[in-house]
Amino acid sequence: MADNFPPFDYEAARAEFSFDVADDFNFAFDVVGKRGRENDKTALIAIDRSGENVVHHSYADLDRASNRFANALIELGIQKGDSALVVIPRIAEWYHVLLGCTKIGAVSMPGTNLLTGKDIEYRINKAGAKIAVVTETHATAVDKIKDNCPTLEHLIVIGSERPGWSSFEVMCAAASDEVDRAALPQTKSDELMLIYFTSGTTAMPKMVGRDHAYSLAHSITGDYWANLKADDIHWALTDTGWAKAAWGLLCPPLLAGSAVLLYDGEGFDVDAHLKIIQEQKVTTFCAPPTIYRVLAQTDVSGYDLSSLRHCIGAGEPLNPEAMRSWKEATGCDIHDGYGQTETINIVANIPGMEIRPGSMGKPVPGIDLDVIDDDGNVVADDEVGHIAVKITDPWPPGLFHGYYKDDAATAKSFRNGWYYTGDTATRDADGYIWFVGRSDDVITSSGYRISPFEVESALMEHEAVVESAVVAKKDDMRGEIVLAYIILGQGYEASDDLAKEIQNFIKKLTAPYKYPRQIVFREALPKTISGKIRRVELREEAENL
Repeated sequence: MADNFPPFDYEAARAEFSFDVADDFNFAFDVVGKRGRENDKTALIAIDRSGENVVHHSYADLDRASNRFANALIELGIQKGDSALVVIPRIAEWYHVLLGCTKIGAVSMPGTNLLTGKDIEYRINKAGAKIAVVTETHATAVDKIKDNCPTLEHLIVIGSERPGWSSFEVMCAAASDEVDRAALPQTKSDELMLIYFTSGTTAMPKMVGRDHAYSLAHSITGDYWANLKADDIHWALTDTGWAKAAWGLLCPPLLAGSAVLLYDGEGFDVDAHLKIIQEQKVTTFCAPPTIYRVLAQTDVSGYDLSSLRHCIGAGEPLNPEAMRSWKEATGCDIHDGYGQTETINIVANIPGMEIRPGSMGKPVPGIDLDVIDDDGNVVADDEVGHIAVKITDPWPPGLFHGYYKDDAATAKSFRNGWYYTGDTATRDADGYIWFVGRSDDVITSSGYRISPFEVESALMEHEAVVESAVVAKKDDMRGEIVLAYIILGQGYEASDDLAKEIQNFIKKLTAPYKYPRQIVFREALPKTISGKIRRVELREEAENL
Protein backbone atom coordinates (compact mmCIF):
# COMPACT_ATOMS: atom_id res chain seq x y z
CA MET A 1 0.00 0.00 0.00
CA ALA A 2 2.51 2.60 -1.19
CA ASP A 3 1.91 6.20 -0.23
CA ASN A 4 -0.33 8.00 -2.68
CA PHE A 5 -1.43 11.26 -1.15
CA PRO A 6 -3.71 13.87 -2.74
CA PRO A 7 -2.15 17.31 -3.30
CA PHE A 8 -1.88 19.31 -0.08
CA ASP A 9 -2.88 23.00 -0.18
CA TYR A 10 -0.17 24.32 2.13
CA GLU A 11 -1.11 28.00 2.08
CA ALA A 12 -4.81 27.27 2.69
CA ALA A 13 -3.95 24.97 5.62
CA ARG A 14 -1.84 27.68 7.23
CA ALA A 15 -4.51 30.33 6.70
CA GLU A 16 -7.33 28.18 8.08
CA PHE A 17 -5.47 26.67 11.04
CA SER A 18 -6.77 27.17 14.56
CA PHE A 19 -5.88 25.54 17.88
CA ASP A 20 -8.22 25.48 20.84
CA VAL A 21 -7.66 23.71 24.14
CA ALA A 22 -10.01 23.58 27.10
CA ASP A 23 -8.77 25.17 30.32
CA ASP A 24 -9.07 21.83 32.13
CA PHE A 25 -7.79 19.56 29.33
CA ASN A 26 -6.34 16.27 30.58
CA PHE A 27 -4.98 13.87 27.96
CA ALA A 28 -5.57 10.74 30.04
CA PHE A 29 -9.23 11.53 30.72
CA ASP A 30 -10.23 13.49 27.62
CA VAL A 31 -8.51 11.31 25.02
CA VAL A 32 -7.73 7.82 26.32
CA GLY A 33 -10.64 7.57 28.75
CA LYS A 34 -13.08 9.02 26.22
CA ARG A 35 -11.99 6.56 23.53
CA GLY A 36 -12.24 3.68 25.97
CA ARG A 37 -15.86 4.57 26.68
CA GLU A 38 -16.94 5.32 23.12
CA ASN A 39 -15.09 2.86 20.90
CA ASP A 40 -13.20 0.10 22.63
CA LYS A 41 -10.67 -0.62 19.87
CA THR A 42 -7.05 -1.73 20.10
CA ALA A 43 -4.70 0.91 21.48
CA LEU A 44 -1.52 -1.16 21.90
CA ILE A 45 -0.08 -4.22 20.24
CA ALA A 46 2.59 -5.25 22.74
CA ILE A 47 5.26 -7.72 21.64
CA ASP A 48 7.68 -9.11 24.20
CA ARG A 49 11.44 -9.39 23.82
CA SER A 50 11.25 -12.87 22.29
CA GLY A 51 8.99 -11.54 19.56
CA GLU A 52 6.64 -14.48 20.04
CA ASN A 53 4.12 -13.23 22.60
CA VAL A 54 1.71 -10.60 21.27
CA VAL A 55 -0.92 -8.99 23.49
CA HIS A 56 -3.56 -6.51 22.35
CA HIS A 57 -4.59 -3.80 24.83
CA SER A 58 -7.72 -1.78 24.16
CA TYR A 59 -8.27 1.88 25.00
CA ALA A 60 -10.56 0.70 27.78
CA ASP A 61 -7.76 -1.52 29.10
CA LEU A 62 -5.43 1.48 29.25
CA ASP A 63 -8.09 3.57 30.96
CA ARG A 64 -8.81 0.98 33.65
CA ALA A 65 -5.15 0.13 34.27
CA SER A 66 -4.19 3.81 34.59
CA ASN A 67 -7.12 4.31 36.97
CA ARG A 68 -5.69 1.58 39.20
CA PHE A 69 -2.28 3.22 39.26
CA ALA A 70 -3.81 6.63 39.89
CA ASN A 71 -5.72 5.23 42.89
CA ALA A 72 -2.55 3.49 44.13
CA LEU A 73 -0.69 6.81 44.00
CA ILE A 74 -3.49 8.53 45.92
CA GLU A 75 -3.23 5.79 48.55
CA LEU A 76 0.48 6.61 48.91
CA GLY A 77 -0.37 10.25 49.45
CA ILE A 78 0.90 11.49 46.09
CA GLN A 79 -0.67 14.79 45.14
CA LYS A 80 -1.04 17.06 42.16
CA GLY A 81 2.31 18.62 41.30
CA ASP A 82 4.46 15.85 42.79
CA SER A 83 7.00 14.52 40.30
CA ALA A 84 7.89 10.92 39.50
CA LEU A 85 10.99 9.59 37.78
CA VAL A 86 9.84 6.90 35.32
CA VAL A 87 12.34 4.48 33.78
CA ILE A 88 10.36 1.73 32.07
CA PRO A 89 11.10 -0.13 28.81
CA ARG A 90 8.66 -0.58 25.94
CA ILE A 91 5.98 -2.43 27.89
CA ALA A 92 2.32 -1.58 28.54
CA GLU A 93 3.07 -0.51 32.12
CA TRP A 94 4.79 2.60 30.75
CA TYR A 95 1.37 3.81 29.61
CA HIS A 96 -0.31 2.82 32.86
CA VAL A 97 2.18 4.88 34.85
CA LEU A 98 2.23 7.98 32.64
CA LEU A 99 -1.54 8.08 32.23
CA GLY A 100 -2.15 7.34 35.91
CA CYS A 101 0.14 10.20 36.91
CA THR A 102 -1.58 12.49 34.41
CA LYS A 103 -5.02 11.77 35.85
CA ILE A 104 -4.11 12.97 39.35
CA GLY A 105 -1.87 15.79 38.14
CA ALA A 106 1.43 14.19 39.15
CA VAL A 107 4.30 15.08 36.81
CA SER A 108 6.02 12.18 35.03
CA MET A 109 9.74 12.46 34.28
CA PRO A 110 10.49 9.76 31.68
CA GLY A 111 14.11 8.63 31.55
CA THR A 112 15.91 6.54 28.95
CA ASN A 113 16.62 2.94 29.90
CA LEU A 114 20.32 3.69 29.37
CA LEU A 115 20.52 5.91 32.46
CA THR A 116 23.11 5.03 35.07
CA GLY A 117 22.75 5.55 38.82
CA LYS A 118 24.60 8.85 38.55
CA ASP A 119 22.20 10.03 35.83
CA ILE A 120 19.20 9.00 37.92
CA GLU A 121 20.50 10.74 41.04
CA TYR A 122 21.03 13.98 39.10
CA ARG A 123 17.51 13.92 37.67
CA ILE A 124 15.78 13.13 40.96
CA ASN A 125 17.60 15.90 42.81
CA LYS A 126 17.33 18.45 40.02
CA ALA A 127 13.55 18.11 39.91
CA GLY A 128 12.94 17.22 43.54
CA ALA A 129 11.19 14.00 42.53
CA LYS A 130 9.14 12.27 45.20
CA ILE A 131 8.67 8.90 43.45
CA ALA A 132 10.78 6.54 41.35
CA VAL A 133 8.99 3.97 39.19
CA VAL A 134 11.37 1.51 37.53
CA THR A 135 11.73 -2.12 36.52
CA GLU A 136 14.12 -4.50 38.25
CA THR A 137 16.81 -3.49 35.75
CA HIS A 138 17.21 -0.07 37.38
CA ALA A 139 16.11 -0.85 40.94
CA THR A 140 19.65 -1.77 42.01
CA ALA A 141 20.99 1.54 40.68
CA VAL A 142 18.29 3.43 42.57
CA ASP A 143 19.08 1.55 45.79
CA LYS A 144 22.69 2.73 45.54
CA ILE A 145 21.85 6.43 45.24
CA LYS A 146 18.54 6.80 47.10
CA ASP A 147 20.20 8.00 50.30
CA ASN A 148 21.62 10.93 48.31
CA CYS A 149 18.12 11.98 47.22
CA PRO A 150 16.36 13.72 50.14
CA THR A 151 13.06 14.34 48.29
CA LEU A 152 12.62 10.70 47.26
CA GLU A 153 9.86 9.14 49.39
CA HIS A 154 8.44 6.20 47.44
CA LEU A 155 10.06 3.44 45.36
CA ILE A 156 7.88 1.38 43.01
CA VAL A 157 9.25 -1.62 41.12
CA ILE A 158 7.58 -3.30 38.15
CA GLY A 159 7.85 -7.03 37.51
CA SER A 160 9.29 -8.19 40.81
CA GLU A 161 9.16 -7.78 44.57
CA ARG A 162 12.03 -6.13 46.41
CA PRO A 163 12.74 -5.14 50.04
CA GLY A 164 12.00 -1.48 50.65
CA TRP A 165 10.00 -1.18 47.44
CA SER A 166 6.28 -1.23 46.64
CA SER A 167 5.29 -3.81 44.05
CA PHE A 168 3.54 -2.18 41.12
CA GLU A 169 1.49 -5.30 40.49
CA VAL A 170 0.43 -5.72 44.14
CA MET A 171 -0.56 -2.09 44.65
CA CYS A 172 -2.52 -1.95 41.38
CA ALA A 173 -4.30 -5.24 42.08
CA ALA A 174 -5.56 -3.78 45.36
CA ALA A 175 -6.77 -0.54 43.74
CA SER A 176 -10.10 0.23 42.06
CA ASP A 177 -10.19 0.52 38.27
CA GLU A 178 -12.56 3.48 38.50
CA VAL A 179 -11.66 7.11 39.21
CA ASP A 180 -14.07 9.92 39.96
CA ARG A 181 -12.54 12.81 38.03
CA ALA A 182 -14.73 15.31 39.82
CA ALA A 183 -13.22 14.27 43.15
CA LEU A 184 -9.66 15.00 41.96
CA PRO A 185 -7.93 18.37 41.82
CA GLN A 186 -8.57 19.82 38.38
CA THR A 187 -5.59 19.92 36.04
CA LYS A 188 -5.19 23.09 34.00
CA SER A 189 -4.01 22.94 30.40
CA ASP A 190 -1.07 25.21 31.25
CA GLU A 191 0.09 23.12 34.23
CA LEU A 192 2.91 20.58 34.04
CA MET A 193 2.19 17.10 32.72
CA LEU A 194 5.73 15.93 31.86
CA ILE A 195 9.35 16.90 32.43
CA TYR A 196 12.02 15.80 29.97
CA PHE A 197 15.74 16.29 30.35
CA THR A 198 17.75 17.59 27.45
CA SER A 199 21.48 18.15 26.93
CA GLY A 200 23.53 21.29 26.38
CA THR A 201 27.19 22.04 25.90
CA THR A 202 27.91 24.42 28.76
CA ALA A 203 25.84 22.84 31.53
CA MET A 204 24.38 19.56 32.68
CA PRO A 205 21.01 18.44 31.20
CA LYS A 206 18.24 21.02 31.45
CA MET A 207 14.63 20.31 32.41
CA VAL A 208 11.97 20.88 29.78
CA GLY A 209 8.50 21.15 31.29
CA ARG A 210 5.61 20.10 29.04
CA ASP A 211 2.10 21.13 30.02
CA HIS A 212 -1.18 19.34 29.38
CA ALA A 213 -1.85 21.49 26.29
CA TYR A 214 1.37 20.09 24.78
CA SER A 215 -0.22 16.66 24.44
CA LEU A 216 -3.12 18.08 22.43
CA ALA A 217 -0.80 20.23 20.30
CA HIS A 218 0.69 16.98 19.04
CA SER A 219 -2.41 16.72 16.85
CA ILE A 220 -0.29 18.90 14.54
CA THR A 221 2.44 16.24 14.59
CA GLY A 222 -0.08 13.51 13.87
CA ASP A 223 -2.09 15.34 11.23
CA TYR A 224 0.56 17.01 9.11
CA TRP A 225 3.66 14.85 9.47
CA ALA A 226 2.69 11.36 10.65
CA ASN A 227 -0.65 11.49 8.77
CA LEU A 228 -2.21 9.19 11.37
CA LYS A 229 -5.72 7.73 11.02
CA ALA A 230 -7.89 5.66 13.36
CA ASP A 231 -7.31 2.47 11.36
CA ASP A 232 -3.51 2.78 11.35
CA ILE A 233 -1.07 0.48 13.09
CA HIS A 234 1.74 2.85 13.98
CA TRP A 235 5.27 1.83 14.88
CA ALA A 236 7.82 4.38 16.08
CA LEU A 237 11.28 3.14 16.99
CA THR A 238 12.23 5.05 20.12
CA ASP A 239 13.28 4.59 23.71
CA THR A 240 10.48 5.44 26.15
CA GLY A 241 12.70 7.98 27.92
CA TRP A 242 13.04 10.42 25.04
CA ALA A 243 10.57 13.12 24.05
CA LYS A 244 10.37 11.21 20.76
CA ALA A 245 8.26 8.68 22.68
CA ALA A 246 5.68 11.41 23.33
CA TRP A 247 5.76 12.08 19.58
CA GLY A 248 5.56 8.47 18.41
CA LEU A 249 4.18 6.25 21.18
CA LEU A 250 1.88 8.46 23.19
CA CYS A 251 0.24 11.64 21.97
CA PRO A 252 -0.28 11.68 18.17
CA PRO A 253 -1.33 8.02 17.72
CA LEU A 254 -3.72 8.00 20.69
CA LEU A 255 -5.17 11.36 19.63
CA ALA A 256 -5.87 9.82 16.22
CA GLY A 257 -7.30 6.60 17.68
CA SER A 258 -4.56 4.52 16.06
CA ALA A 259 -3.09 1.28 17.40
CA VAL A 260 0.51 1.65 18.61
CA LEU A 261 2.95 -1.19 18.12
CA LEU A 262 5.20 -1.67 21.14
CA TYR A 263 8.15 -4.02 20.75
CA ASP A 264 10.41 -4.62 23.76
CA GLY A 265 13.37 -5.83 21.71
CA GLU A 266 17.01 -5.02 22.41
CA GLY A 267 19.07 -3.30 19.76
CA PHE A 268 18.07 -3.34 16.12
CA ASP A 269 17.63 -6.82 14.66
CA VAL A 270 16.86 -6.23 10.98
CA ASP A 271 15.12 -9.56 10.42
CA ALA A 272 12.99 -9.27 13.58
CA HIS A 273 11.85 -5.75 12.72
CA LEU A 274 10.99 -6.54 9.11
CA LYS A 275 9.06 -9.63 10.20
CA ILE A 276 7.05 -7.54 12.64
CA ILE A 277 6.09 -5.08 9.89
CA GLN A 278 5.02 -8.03 7.78
CA GLU A 279 3.17 -10.03 10.43
CA GLN A 280 1.47 -7.13 12.22
CA LYS A 281 0.71 -5.28 8.97
CA VAL A 282 2.20 -2.00 10.15
CA THR A 283 0.83 0.92 8.13
CA THR A 284 2.78 3.93 9.42
CA PHE A 285 6.43 3.65 10.37
CA CYS A 286 8.82 6.09 12.05
CA ALA A 287 12.54 5.45 12.43
CA PRO A 288 15.70 7.51 12.82
CA PRO A 289 17.85 7.92 9.70
CA THR A 290 20.40 5.50 11.17
CA ILE A 291 17.85 2.70 10.86
CA TYR A 292 16.87 3.66 7.33
CA ARG A 293 20.55 3.61 6.38
CA VAL A 294 20.86 0.06 7.73
CA LEU A 295 17.71 -0.99 5.87
CA ALA A 296 19.05 0.61 2.68
CA GLN A 297 21.90 -1.93 2.80
CA THR A 298 19.53 -4.85 3.35
CA ASP A 299 17.83 -7.03 0.77
CA VAL A 300 14.19 -6.73 1.87
CA SER A 301 12.74 -8.55 -1.13
CA GLY A 302 11.96 -11.59 1.01
CA TYR A 303 9.56 -9.63 3.24
CA ASP A 304 6.02 -8.49 2.52
CA LEU A 305 6.05 -4.79 3.40
CA SER A 306 3.01 -3.92 1.33
CA SER A 307 0.99 -2.85 4.38
CA LEU A 308 3.15 0.28 4.76
CA ARG A 309 1.42 3.41 3.51
CA HIS A 310 3.49 6.20 5.11
CA CYS A 311 7.03 6.43 6.52
CA ILE A 312 8.66 9.27 8.45
CA GLY A 313 12.11 10.04 9.82
CA ALA A 314 13.63 12.60 12.18
CA GLY A 315 16.63 13.23 14.37
CA GLU A 316 19.26 14.03 11.77
CA PRO A 317 19.44 14.72 8.02
CA LEU A 318 18.57 11.73 5.85
CA ASN A 319 20.76 11.04 2.85
CA PRO A 320 19.00 10.75 -0.55
CA GLU A 321 20.50 7.29 -1.22
CA ALA A 322 18.67 5.75 1.73
CA MET A 323 15.47 7.49 0.68
CA ARG A 324 15.71 6.09 -2.86
CA SER A 325 16.46 2.58 -1.62
CA TRP A 326 13.48 2.57 0.76
CA LYS A 327 11.20 3.95 -1.95
CA GLU A 328 12.23 1.18 -4.33
CA ALA A 329 11.69 -1.50 -1.68
CA THR A 330 8.36 -0.31 -0.24
CA GLY A 331 6.90 2.29 -2.58
CA CYS A 332 6.99 4.74 0.32
CA ASP A 333 8.87 8.00 0.48
CA ILE A 334 10.51 8.89 3.78
CA HIS A 335 8.99 12.14 5.00
CA ASP A 336 11.62 13.96 7.02
CA GLY A 337 10.56 16.19 9.90
CA TYR A 338 12.07 18.42 12.55
CA GLY A 339 11.35 19.34 16.14
CA GLN A 340 12.83 19.24 19.60
CA THR A 341 12.11 18.23 23.17
CA GLU A 342 11.04 21.86 23.55
CA THR A 343 8.51 21.69 20.69
CA ILE A 344 6.17 19.46 18.76
CA ASN A 345 6.91 18.70 15.10
CA ILE A 346 7.49 22.19 13.67
CA VAL A 347 8.92 21.50 10.20
CA ALA A 348 7.75 18.65 7.99
CA ASN A 349 7.61 17.18 4.55
CA ILE A 350 3.82 17.07 4.63
CA PRO A 351 2.15 14.28 2.64
CA GLY A 352 0.85 15.65 -0.64
CA MET A 353 3.65 18.23 -0.92
CA GLU A 354 6.76 17.95 -3.04
CA ILE A 355 9.64 16.27 -1.20
CA ARG A 356 13.02 17.84 -1.77
CA PRO A 357 15.58 15.23 -0.64
CA GLY A 358 17.80 16.68 2.06
CA SER A 359 15.26 19.28 3.18
CA MET A 360 13.35 19.03 6.44
CA GLY A 361 10.29 20.43 4.64
CA LYS A 362 8.28 23.53 5.50
CA PRO A 363 6.99 24.99 8.78
CA VAL A 364 3.79 23.21 9.79
CA PRO A 365 0.44 25.04 10.03
CA GLY A 366 0.10 26.79 13.37
CA ILE A 367 3.82 27.53 13.73
CA ASP A 368 5.49 30.73 12.52
CA LEU A 369 9.05 29.56 11.96
CA ASP A 370 11.88 31.19 10.04
CA VAL A 371 15.63 31.49 9.69
CA ILE A 372 16.92 34.57 11.50
CA ASP A 373 20.11 36.32 12.59
CA ASP A 374 21.38 37.08 16.08
CA ASP A 375 19.24 40.21 16.27
CA GLY A 376 15.96 38.56 15.28
CA ASN A 377 15.97 39.67 11.65
CA VAL A 378 14.85 37.23 8.97
CA VAL A 379 17.83 36.37 6.76
CA ALA A 380 17.81 36.21 2.98
CA ASP A 381 17.07 33.02 1.07
CA ASP A 382 19.95 30.51 1.12
CA GLU A 383 21.73 32.40 3.92
CA VAL A 384 22.64 30.45 7.07
CA GLY A 385 20.86 31.57 10.22
CA HIS A 386 19.18 30.33 13.38
CA ILE A 387 16.06 28.17 13.18
CA ALA A 388 13.57 30.06 15.34
CA VAL A 389 9.88 30.08 16.27
CA LYS A 390 8.16 33.46 16.44
CA ILE A 391 6.42 34.17 19.75
CA THR A 392 2.80 34.91 18.89
CA ASP A 393 -0.43 35.59 20.74
CA PRO A 394 -1.86 33.05 21.35
CA TRP A 395 1.29 31.16 22.29
CA PRO A 396 2.62 28.81 19.54
CA PRO A 397 1.02 25.35 19.97
CA GLY A 398 3.32 22.88 21.68
CA LEU A 399 6.16 25.32 22.33
CA PHE A 400 7.50 25.12 25.88
CA HIS A 401 7.46 28.28 28.01
CA GLY A 402 11.03 28.03 29.26
CA TYR A 403 13.45 25.69 30.99
CA TYR A 404 12.09 24.52 34.31
CA LYS A 405 13.86 26.23 37.22
CA ASP A 406 16.47 27.75 34.89
CA ASP A 407 15.83 31.41 34.12
CA ALA A 408 19.29 31.95 32.62
CA ALA A 409 18.86 29.21 30.01
CA THR A 410 15.36 30.47 29.25
CA ALA A 411 16.57 34.02 28.67
CA LYS A 412 19.26 32.75 26.33
CA SER A 413 16.73 30.89 24.17
CA PHE A 414 13.89 33.43 24.20
CA ARG A 415 14.97 36.79 22.82
CA ASN A 416 14.04 39.34 20.18
CA GLY A 417 10.51 37.95 20.08
CA TRP A 418 11.69 34.50 18.99
CA TYR A 419 12.53 31.11 20.46
CA TYR A 420 16.01 30.21 19.21
CA THR A 421 16.20 26.43 18.74
CA GLY A 422 19.99 26.34 18.85
CA ASP A 423 20.11 24.85 15.36
CA THR A 424 21.06 26.53 12.11
CA ALA A 425 19.64 26.19 8.61
CA THR A 426 18.97 27.88 5.30
CA ARG A 427 15.60 28.58 3.66
CA ASP A 428 15.19 28.34 -0.09
CA ALA A 429 13.06 30.59 -2.29
CA ASP A 430 10.04 28.28 -1.89
CA GLY A 431 10.17 28.20 1.90
CA TYR A 432 11.83 24.79 2.37
CA ILE A 433 14.16 24.55 5.37
CA TRP A 434 17.60 22.96 4.97
CA PHE A 435 19.41 21.90 8.15
CA VAL A 436 23.02 23.07 8.48
CA GLY A 437 24.20 22.25 12.00
CA ARG A 438 23.87 22.81 15.72
CA SER A 439 24.92 26.14 17.03
CA ASP A 440 25.58 24.65 20.49
CA ASP A 441 27.76 21.73 19.30
CA VAL A 442 25.36 19.00 20.40
CA ILE A 443 26.33 15.70 18.78
CA THR A 444 23.62 13.58 17.14
CA SER A 445 24.61 9.92 16.88
CA SER A 446 22.12 7.22 15.84
CA GLY A 447 19.29 9.57 16.81
CA TYR A 448 20.72 10.30 20.28
CA ARG A 449 21.56 13.92 21.16
CA ILE A 450 24.78 13.97 23.16
CA SER A 451 26.26 16.90 25.04
CA PRO A 452 30.06 17.25 24.66
CA PHE A 453 30.07 18.80 28.13
CA GLU A 454 28.60 15.67 29.69
CA VAL A 455 31.16 13.42 28.00
CA GLU A 456 34.04 15.74 28.92
CA SER A 457 32.85 15.82 32.55
CA ALA A 458 32.84 12.02 32.63
CA LEU A 459 36.29 11.80 31.00
CA MET A 460 37.73 14.05 33.69
CA GLU A 461 36.85 11.43 36.29
CA HIS A 462 39.35 8.99 34.79
CA GLU A 463 42.69 9.22 36.56
CA ALA A 464 44.70 9.35 33.33
CA VAL A 465 42.81 12.30 31.82
CA VAL A 466 44.03 15.84 32.46
CA GLU A 467 41.95 17.64 29.85
CA SER A 468 39.63 16.73 27.00
CA ALA A 469 37.56 18.17 24.21
CA VAL A 470 34.71 16.30 22.56
CA VAL A 471 33.41 16.97 19.06
CA ALA A 472 31.32 15.27 16.42
CA LYS A 473 32.89 13.30 13.60
CA LYS A 474 30.82 12.44 10.56
CA ASP A 475 29.97 8.75 10.19
CA ASP A 476 28.19 7.04 7.30
CA MET A 477 26.18 4.70 9.52
CA ARG A 478 25.45 6.74 12.66
CA GLY A 479 25.39 10.21 11.16
CA GLU A 480 27.96 11.34 13.70
CA ILE A 481 30.10 9.68 16.36
CA VAL A 482 31.65 11.07 19.53
CA LEU A 483 35.35 11.84 19.07
CA ALA A 484 37.40 12.77 22.13
CA TYR A 485 40.70 14.62 22.11
CA ILE A 486 42.51 13.79 25.34
CA ILE A 487 45.57 15.14 27.15
CA LEU A 488 47.09 12.57 29.49
CA GLY A 489 48.55 13.14 32.91
CA GLN A 490 52.15 12.43 33.90
CA GLY A 491 53.02 8.77 34.01
CA TYR A 492 50.53 7.76 31.34
CA GLU A 493 51.37 6.90 27.76
CA ALA A 494 49.03 6.87 24.81
CA SER A 495 48.06 3.39 23.61
CA ASP A 496 45.20 1.46 22.13
CA ASP A 497 44.79 -0.38 25.43
CA LEU A 498 44.44 2.88 27.35
CA ALA A 499 41.93 4.21 24.82
CA LYS A 500 39.85 1.06 25.25
CA GLU A 501 40.09 1.33 29.04
CA ILE A 502 38.83 4.93 28.94
CA GLN A 503 35.97 3.95 26.61
CA ASN A 504 34.86 1.18 28.96
CA PHE A 505 35.14 3.56 31.92
CA ILE A 506 32.75 6.03 30.25
CA LYS A 507 30.30 3.27 29.35
CA LYS A 508 30.01 2.37 33.03
CA LEU A 509 29.98 5.93 34.38
CA THR A 510 27.28 7.39 32.16
CA ALA A 511 24.75 6.23 29.57
CA PRO A 512 26.75 3.95 27.23
CA TYR A 513 25.63 5.64 24.02
CA LYS A 514 27.70 8.68 25.07
CA TYR A 515 31.10 6.98 25.07
CA PRO A 516 33.70 8.26 22.56
CA ARG A 517 33.96 5.79 19.72
CA GLN A 518 37.26 7.36 18.71
CA ILE A 519 39.97 8.79 20.97
CA VAL A 520 42.87 10.95 19.85
CA PHE A 521 45.67 11.65 22.33
CA ARG A 522 47.23 15.12 22.08
CA GLU A 523 49.90 17.15 23.86
CA ALA A 524 47.73 20.31 23.83
CA LEU A 525 44.36 21.64 22.69
CA PRO A 526 43.85 24.71 20.49
CA LYS A 527 42.49 27.60 22.57
CA THR A 528 41.46 31.21 22.25
CA ILE A 529 43.26 34.01 24.09
CA SER A 530 40.64 33.77 26.82
CA GLY A 531 41.40 30.08 27.28
CA LYS A 532 38.33 28.63 25.54
CA ILE A 533 38.84 25.53 23.41
CA ARG A 534 38.61 26.22 19.68
CA ARG A 535 36.26 23.41 18.76
CA VAL A 536 36.03 24.64 15.19
CA GLU A 537 39.67 23.66 14.68
CA LEU A 538 39.10 20.25 16.21
CA ARG A 539 36.03 19.62 14.05
CA GLU A 540 38.03 20.51 10.95
CA GLU A 541 40.79 18.19 12.07
CA ALA A 542 38.27 15.40 12.71
CA GLU A 543 37.12 15.49 9.11
CA ASN A 544 40.55 14.26 8.04
CA LEU A 545 41.00 11.52 10.62
